[in-house]
Amino acid sequence: MPRNPPDPAPVIPVIDLADSFSPSLDERMKVAREIDIACRDIGFFYVRNHGVPDGAIRAAREVTRQFFDLPDDRKMQLVGGHGFGYDPPGKQALEPGTPPDLKDSFLMVTPPQKRAGDVPWPDELPAFRQRLEAYQAHLQTLGQHLMRCIALSLDLPEDYFDEACAAPNCAIRVLHYPPRPPSALSNQIGAGAHTDWGAITMLHQDEIGGLEVLNADGEWIEATPIEGTFVINLGDLIRRWTNDRYRSTTHRVVHNAAERPRFSMAAFFSPRDDYPVRCLPTCREEGEAPHYPACSVDEHFQEMMRRSYEITV
Repeated sequence: MPRNPPDPAPVIPVIDLADSFSPSLDERMKVAREIDIACRDIGFFYVRNHGVPDGAIRAAREVTRQFFDLPDDRKMQLVGGHGFGYDPPGKQALEPGTPPDLKDSFLMVTPPQKRAGDVPWPDELPAFRQRLEAYQAHLQTLGQHLMRCIALSLDLPEDYFDEACAAPNCAIRVLHYPPRPPSALSNQIGAGAHTDWGAITMLHQDEIGGLEVLNADGEWIEATPIEGTFVINLGDLIRRWTNDRYRSTTHRVVHNAAERPRFSMAAFFSPRDDYPVRCLPTCREEGEAPHYPACSVDEHFQEMMRRSYEITV
C-alpha cells in the first residue's frame, strides 16, 4: 500500500468504537479507516463507547488516590524488582538530559504474565490489588479488540493478531503528578518527552490535563481530557511492525497546576514475549525492503532497554 506523508493534525481525533462491535463488516471497516488515518497522521486518538465499565474505572481511580495517600516511608517499602511496584519521585527522567520527572507511580502486571511475582502489594489496602486487577482485565480485553481494529485498518484479516495477543503482556501503571513545587527547575516537567515502547497504550486521565503530543509539524498539541474516553497511542513496536507506516509519537506531561495533583492510569499492551515481529505483508511497497530486522517481542524490548539504559533485563 502506498505510504503518504503524515498530515500535521491540529487536534487529536475522537473515534467512536460503537460500530467496531457491529456484526456488519462494513460498519467495522468504517471505524478501521478512521483508525488508519489517525495512526498514519499522529499515532494518537481518543476512543469512546469502548466497552470498559464506568464502575471499574471509578473504582480504580478511587483506590489509586488512596494508594498515593499512603505515608511516603510505607510506599518506599513497595519498591519492587525490575521496575515493578512503587517508583518514587525523582527516580525517572524520560527525556535524556533533563531533570527528573515530577511524578511517582506504581506498575503492576497480573499472573501468569512475566515477573508478576515482582509486584509488591500493600497489605493494608487490599482493594488496591483487587480493583487494579479487575481494571487490568477490562483493559486487556480492550487491547485485544483494538488490535483487531488495527488489523482491519492495515487491510489484514481481522484475526491476524489474535494468536499474538491471546495471552498478551498488559501492564498497568498508575501515576501521580503532585502540584508543581516552587523549587522545580524551569525545564522540569511531569513527564519528559518520550515514545512508548510497546504496541498500544490506553490512557485514562483525570480532568486536570497536561498531556501534550508532538504532531508532524513539530508542534505540541494538547490531549485535553474528554469524559468517557481513553487516549490511545501507538508504541515503537507497532511502528516497527508496520515498517514506519504508523507513527509512534513523542509526547510529554506538562503539569503546571499550582494546587491540585493530577492522576492517570496507563495500560501498556503488547503481544506475548516470544511472538515474532517482522514487517507486515501490507506495509511494504513493491521492491521496498523492511526497515527493521525481524525479532521477537522480547528482543524488541531488550533493544529498547539497551538504547535507553544500557542494561539487559
